[in-house]
This record gives sequence, structure tokens and C-alpha cells, in this order.
Amino acid sequence: MAETNPQGKSRGRAIRKLVERTIQRNINGVSYFVSSDPPVGLTPKDVVHKRGTLSLFHYKPQTDEIYRTPMLIVAPTTNRSYCLDMMPGVSFVEYFVKAGYDVYLMDWQPPQPEEKSLDLSDYSQRFIQECIEIVKRMSGEDDVSLVGYCMGGVLASIYTASFEGESVRNLVCFTTPVDFNEMDMFNKITDRKHFDVDRLVDSVGNIPPSFVLSGFESLEPAGKAASRLQLWQKMHDSDFVETFRKYDRWANDMLPLTGEYFRDTVKDLMWDNKLLKGELVVGGRSADLARVKVPFFHGVAEHDNIVRRPASAPLIDKVGSKDKTELVLKGGHVSIVAGANAVRRLWPVLDDWLSERSI
Repeated sequence: MAETNPQGKSRGRAIRKLVERTIQRNINGVSYFVSSDPPVGLTPKDVVHKRGTLSLFHYKPQTDEIYRTPMLIVAPTTNRSYCLDMMPGVSFVEYFVKAGYDVYLMDWQPPQPEEKSLDLSDYSQRFIQECIEIVKRMSGEDDVSLVGYCMGGVLASIYTASFEGESVRNLVCFTTPVDFNEMDMFNKITDRKHFDVDRLVDSVGNIPPSFVLSGFESLEPAGKAASRLQLWQKMHDSDFVETFRKYDRWANDMLPLTGEYFRDTVKDLMWDNKLLKGELVVGGRSADLARVKVPFFHGVAEHDNIVRRPASAPLIDKVGSKDKTELVLKGGHVSIVAGANAVRRLWPVLDDWLSERSI
């Protein structure tokens, strides 16, 4: 009887594994470069309103009963809104639709040249108020839970403060900056000592996405190279490759910003830090966060490299609400709204908090 050779068997398994990984890496590599963009934003929805740069989505209910208070999400103005509906199983929208909420979302499209005059008051007041009225009419309710991610949270906060909570029952923000002096590289790029925002806006109108993207990439100069290396190392893993493609698509799918909105953001928020100081006036209305009196929830990523913790930390104290909660989780900017960490640790907590305030 022949003797077994454990070392030889182990070596054989390792070789076979290497061969299979090499084959799969080549298959996935070819697919990565030649296939079309992976599908995103798959939760069933209807477009119930459209005007210029704004579309309002209404997601189709998936439960027999829904909470009384509808949810209106304000997406960030720099990125596509599908970060909130990336893929089944890790979709913020899908999670809350299945939990019984009546979900609407404000989706931003690339502004046209003739829309360059849209300013901070349009985005933080007129558009949100317009959508709230539509949601109220469609749902038959008098108020909404207003939810904002990143700059969407800034817009939602400005709206709630400037209208003193009119038609807003609850305010929910994720990784929302309030101290813009702590916005790291963005603050350095727009330093008034060398950045002429008036000349830029007056010359080009709308700010191209390449300018915005360069700001994000400067936060982690080696980030893109590191992510490509990780992709190569895991190219044999089909699930990883599919997920990577979706997040990579979103990270590079930036939106132009209207000129006047960008000018207002740089001067009032980045330079003068008026939101933190309680001095911001938008559309003739004070946007002092102390005027926010509705129940408030803030979800924060501890290791966020875009909205650093010092930039978001003052928000919970600045809002005037007596009923307010902040949840700080480990993770980065995107993991707070898409990913296993959010599914397990953030969304259930928010669901518990919001459910008792939505009936």
C-alpha cells in the first residue's frame, strides 16, 4: 500500500487553488473592463415630480401597513443619489421601505448652463419646500421626516432652521458638517488667500465635476492606487468585484454644481463659517441651528475622511431640540449609509428611534 504524502497533497491543493484563482481573475478582469456599468438604484419607484435639476422619487410600498409620517430624503448635491440605494441588502432606501416607511427622495441631476443662477436658497429652501408640499399632498399628511446625507444634511438643517420646523416632524442627518473650518483639504483648496471664487464662477458658470472630484481625491492621494491594488488582489472574487464596481462608479460619478450655489457655499460656509456661528441668513431668513426644535437624530462615522469628526461634532449641540440623539459608529463616509456596518448597527437604531416618532 502506497504511503500518503500530506505535504504533497497540501502542495497540490495550493496549486489547484492558484490555477482556479488565476482563471477567475482573468474572467472577472475581462468582464470588469468590457461590461457596462453595474445596475444600481433598483428599489421600485416612480418619478412623481421633475423640474430642471431636481427629480422627486416615490418608492413603492412593500408592506401592508406604513407609518403615518412619510420620509423625505435630501441627497447630497455632489454625488448621485443611488448611494442610498446601491444594491439589494445594503440599500438604505430598501431597508426603510421594507420596514414600513413611505419613502420619497430628492434626486439631483446635472444642472444646465441656464441654471447657473440657482443658489443656496433654491437648494435649501425652495426645492425642499416644493417637495414637502408634494409629499404632503400625495400622502395626505401634514408633516414629514426630513433626512439628509452629507451636504443633503446641511440643506435639510438649513431648511428646518429657517422655517422653524414648518411641516417637519423629525430631522435626521448623516455625517453632516457644521464647522467648515474643519473640512480639511476642501478648506485648503478654497482658501480665500489664493482662491478667487468670483472669478471662477463668473468665468465658467457651473462648476465642473472634475473640480469637485479633485477635492475628494486630494483627501487621500494614494487612495485610488490602493483601491486598484486591492481590486487586483481580489479579482478572483466575483462578489467583491461586483460590489467594488458599484462603489467605484458612485465615487467617480460626480455632479456639476451650479455657480451661485457654489459661490454661496464657499463664501458663507467655507470662508465665514456662518452655519457654526449661527449667523447664516438664507433667502432673508435666519438659519441659526438653535431654531431647530423638532426631534433630531445624527448618525456619524468616526473615521470619516470627507466630513471629519471635528467638522460634524458641534451639530448635536448647536441644534435647539430637546429630543436629540447622536450615534457614532466606526467606519467611513460611505459606510454610514451603505454597507454591512450600517445594516447591522445604524439602521436598526434609527428605525427604533424614528418608528415611535412616525405614528
